[in-house]
Amino acid sequence: MKNLRQEFIEFSVNAGVIRFGSFITKAGRDSPYFFNAGLFTDGAHLGRLADFYAQTLLNSGVGFDMLFGPAYKGITLASATAVALAARGRNVPFAYNRKEKKDHGEGGTIVGGPLKGKVVIIDDVISAGTSVRESVELIRAAGATPAAVLIALDRMERAGKDGVLSPLSAVQEVVQEYEIPVISIGNLDDLFDYLSAGSGDRKLEEYKTAVAAYRTRYGISA
Repeated sequence: MKNLRQEFIEFSVNAGVIRFGSFITKAGRDSPYFFNAGLFTDGAHLGRLADFYAQTLLNSGVGFDMLFGPAYKGITLASATAVALAARGRNVPFAYNRKEKKDHGEGGTIVGGPLKGKVVIIDDVISAGTSVRESVELIRAAGATPAAVLIALDRMERAGKDGVLSPLSAVQEVVQEYEIPVISIGNLDDLFDYLSAGSGDRKLEEYKTAVAAYRTRYGISA
């Protein structure tokens, strides 16, 4: 029987959200795969994704009082995850930020429930860690406590650029800097396992070879 992580990888590949080919990352690397949660563009797929987020968070054992979604992708992810949690008997508030401060109506940059208690930040991936840093600052400024960061996919690769590579991944840097856990639904090892299980499929074998070479060059240990 497949575990939750394996199910998530298969779901993402079948939905075309994990794609294979040649993609330039923010760090300027030529990656053989790409994950974009923004491609979950209908209700059925978003609902299933939210189920993965909710179950992964509950399985983690992390204590939390509410969710926070950094603009822009995190807004949809946090709200959908809150719905999925409520369906599992955990009805918690959620909030998100605006990119620009509103100077009319209720004003401010935070929309949704007031930031308080233990807050889980919901996002798709961690690249440079910018959205996490901004989220942590907003949460702490409100007197609340960042409890964890929950992401869909951990690429498990070293931060920085060629020639100036960090010994840590972007995820590990967040854990070290903010002293909070980063929970992922799936990671690069899970993706590699998925590709390895497809033995006999010529395309999957090609992708596996490319991903293995990329992991050798940029990967970090779990």
